[in-house]
Amino acid sequence: MESTLELKVQERSIWIGSGHIDLEGNLSVPEGARAIVLFAHGSGSSRHSPRNRSVAQQLNQAGFATLLFDLLTADEEQTDKQKRLLRFNINFLAERLIDATEWVAQNPDTHKLKIAYFGASTGAGAALVAAAELPEAIGAVVSRSGRPDMAESSLPKVQAPTLLIVGGNDTQVIEMNERALPQLQVEKKLEIVPGATHLFEEAGALEQVVRLAHDWLVQYLK
Repeated sequence: MESTLELKVQERSIWIGSGHIDLEGNLSVPEGARAIVLFAHGSGSSRHSPRNRSVAQQLNQAGFATLLFDLLTADEEQTDKQKRLLRFNINFLAERLIDATEWVAQNPDTHKLKIAYFGASTGAGAALVAAAELPEAIGAVVSRSGRPDMAESSLPKVQAPTLLIVGGNDTQVIEMNERALPQLQVEKKLEIVPGATHLFEEAGALEQVVRLAHDWLVQYLK
């Protein structure tokens, strides 16, 4: 995915209606984009997640549009810090992701683009539930350090080719992904990045995530 020229990327803040609330997001569309990747962040995170932002920026330069958005409002986030009722409510988060997907499908700048999900941690569970609910709309799913076990009842219904990426030292999450993999009835793969921990903070680890995600998205969003 090396490029000698830097693509021009249009970036703007947007708001996504979901029920009676609005969710804030950052939409980035490079020139010539044919597909868009919606990011579903993990519990306790937001659209400002440095890891997801890094992945998104590199995908932008590879020609993919991206949408990073908050799954919770600021008020919900504050309440959830004490009660922790929403960040692990996978069906609730999946509904927010579905609303964002519908926004993308109706927005003039993105409505012609193929759609993929990139989910991290619990956000990956929400992405798989949403993909199961939108079988014709979602072209691919990528999970980083994901919790597919939290979407267990939805896994057999997912029709989007799914890539699970886990750090080699993230043993508990590896086990969760290994148990979930057979339940997916689509093109699927589990990639383990040697030496990486849950947050992929090791040198070169996140770059490997980007490479794996890029190759998967290119293969299935042709």
